[in-house]
Amino acid sequence: MGTAWSLGYKREGSPVDISSVRPPQIEVDEDSSITQDPSGESMSEGTRTPSSASGLTPRGSPSCSRRSSTLTLDGLHPSPRPANRRSKEYFPDPTRRRSSAADAMKAKVLVKTGDQEKSGTDANVYIQLEDDNGHKTSKLKLDLPFYDDLERGNLDTYSLQLPEGFHRVVKLHLSRDSKGMGNSWFCDYVIVQDPRFAILTKHRKIKKTLAPGVITSAEDLEGPKAEYYFPIHRWVSHSHQYEFEEFGCSLPQFDCCPTPRKEDLEEKRNVYKYCIKIPGGPAQVDKLPSDEKFSDEYFWTFAGEKAKLITQTKFVSWSTTKWNSFNNFVKVFKNFKQSLGEPPCVDVWTEDRWFGLQRVMGTNCVVIELCKEIPNNLDVTNDIVENFLEGLSLEEALEQNRIFICNLKLLDGLQCKDDRVLCAPMVLFFLNDKKDLMPVAIQLMQSKGPDNPVFTPDDPPNTWLVAKMYYNNAEAQHHQGITHLGRTHILMEGLCVCTHRNLSPSHPLFKLLAPHFLYLLAINYRGLEKLVSLGGWVDRCMTQGVKGIFTLISLAVSSWQADKDGVPEEELRQRGVLDPKILPNYPYRDDIIPLYAALKKYVTTVLEHHYDTPTKIVEDFELQRWRQEMVTPTDKQGVGMSGVPGDHNGFTNVSQVIDITTTIIATCSLGHASSNFQQYAEYAFVPNYPGILMEPPPTVKKDYTEQEMLALLPNKCMTLDIVLITKLLSKRGTKSLGDFEMQYMYDPVGVQAAQELRTNLAKISLEIKMRNLDREFKYETLDPEFVPNSISV
Repeated sequence: MGTAWSLGYKREGSPVDISSVRPPQIEVDEDSSITQDPSGESMSEGTRTPSSASGLTPRGSPSCSRRSSTLTLDGLHPSPRPANRRSKEYFPDPTRRRSSAADAMKAKVLVKTGDQEKSGTDANVYIQLEDDNGHKTSKLKLDLPFYDDLERGNLDTYSLQLPEGFHRVVKLHLSRDSKGMGNSWFCDYVIVQDPRFAILTKHRKIKKTLAPGVITSAEDLEGPKAEYYFPIHRWVSHSHQYEFEEFGCSLPQFDCCPTPRKEDLEEKRNVYKYCIKIPGGPAQVDKLPSDEKFSDEYFWTFAGEKAKLITQTKFVSWSTTKWNSFNNFVKVFKNFKQSLGEPPCVDVWTEDRWFGLQRVMGTNCVVIELCKEIPNNLDVTNDIVENFLEGLSLEEALEQNRIFICNLKLLDGLQCKDDRVLCAPMVLFFLNDKKDLMPVAIQLMQSKGPDNPVFTPDDPPNTWLVAKMYYNNAEAQHHQGITHLGRTHILMEGLCVCTHRNLSPSHPLFKLLAPHFLYLLAINYRGLEKLVSLGGWVDRCMTQGVKGIFTLISLAVSSWQADKDGVPEEELRQRGVLDPKILPNYPYRDDIIPLYAALKKYVTTVLEHHYDTPTKIVEDFELQRWRQEMVTPTDKQGVGMSGVPGDHNGFTNVSQVIDITTTIIATCSLGHASSNFQQYAEYAFVPNYPGILMEPPPTVKKDYTEQEMLALLPNKCMTLDIVLITKLLSKRGTKSLGDFEMQYMYDPVGVQAAQELRTNLAKISLEIKMRNLDREFKYETLDPEFVPNSISV
């Protein structure tokens, strides 16, 4: 049900008897048309001005009843029901003589050219509208006099004469020729504004007051509207005559123009090609498509930040002496707090409690797990740790679920640059009565032996501190190679390529995923070239170097399973830390679970609308081909992903599609944010989380002097390089989660789902902020206000 309005007022220029003036009247009815009549009476047939399709009162609200009423300033009174908006009376009768003013009514056509390289055109572009009766306007050539239109990034406006009796716009016909020196053209979208129904916009304030909701059903869309949206999001070929239905969102089997859709995808498969860049590694893009390059604005913003940081770190190097004490490290951040920012660890990095907090709110929160039994290769007995268990024996602490472990066995035997020796450590934690994780034992290598001692808090303070530094040095390699680059950047790159190769921009699944792939291929292409290359930042500033990190990336992607590692609750359950009663203080877990649930609700709303029957899934050949290529091994031109829902027949139900889609979106947003944006906080103060240590790990319990500890750390030049890069990588360059840079979904269900997502994220953001009020160290990394939509840095 909609609502109908009638606003009464005196004609301008007429004599006015104040005593006879009636208050403005508003008719409230099932229909949603808005009508005005100077005398306060209903308009006659053929002269009514239809309004938007959206209802002015939400369905089911108290003011929405089958019997119409007139709302005046002095009360609510019954009034006659106006003509139904879906009857012929709703539209002007094509046989009825109309005024010259009506004949002159023209629609506005807004055309947005993309921001991609060479997206502007000199070709002749034509647009034609079609209504729900099959009537068409004349073809409009998009050519503004004395103006270079349809250029990169332009939003151009044109006028199109609407023929007599033209009804609701349902299709857009789009074509171009091949004339001009630069005739290629990328179109973002077309918006048609119909002035016959612009009264909707005029009374938007009233509409908003009585109906704060949005369009929620197809029934609300059957009448005319003020604006019609046609998202295009593609290169328009001169060899096709395109047809787009409103909102431009359809499954391939229902597309009104299937041939161009099919041929456009074939062309994209020639542009988005797979390549194995890391020997034995994952699928990546062969060459960076021009569509995937950074926008000019993003590129120069990023370049400006880099230039500013270089200036700041150069000033630091000029104004400080050599690292001759840990106090020198501290002074860098204390003296330049405003320009660089002081990492939270500067004053607490030596404390055991901080070492425990790094596992649950640091940059690599996916390693800590509940320990049910001591590994056979960990040389820990009750005698070694009983002094740190608050009166419990080791066996009792294990039974009470108070022992936790970080085991970096994946690093065992890793070949690093210049044959550097890297630890593959294990560390035990005890959950004390204050619910803090406290380290009680560290073994730096996987095998027991006399040259592999177990370090404990009973050792000399500097000996124990060095053991913690070497553990963090090893975890830093794990963080960059597996958690960060391997299981977000590189893993999602293959899926991004797969999506472009198999899903049309008109596909609802493409529209869901596209905002979360923004700049992913560009940052990976640039990153591998500058940071993860021979002589690059990783090669210089991390123990593993390029040789080691490539091995870890390959291992990370090949061992990742979508249905286990890609679903936070399942991943946490596998590590035994899902239950807050087991590990009470775990900010990463407490934040990511509700965020993932909000994303899944959003995806579910959209996909259940489009896949309301299993048949639609089975017959969606783009969707099925997308999955098939996703699970195909890399040596056969696929992504080679494991754990993808479905079977040898492909996807068989909508839940499977929802699960993998949510996993991809969450990995691009939540997974990347949690592993990326604390890099400066962790790495910049080098002793806290050293990416590289300059000596092999200790094989005996040596009591280190401060100078001997300083000798383990990188020199000042390398340290400042670490500060610069981690600061730059910790910058957020794109919008917050749910606030998309480019709108892809214009259909009512998609728009409503996105709005509900933003509402839910705002609630979660507030809850996170409230939790942080009670924390000594805030965990803001997964506050959706700060989580970008995509892997863009």
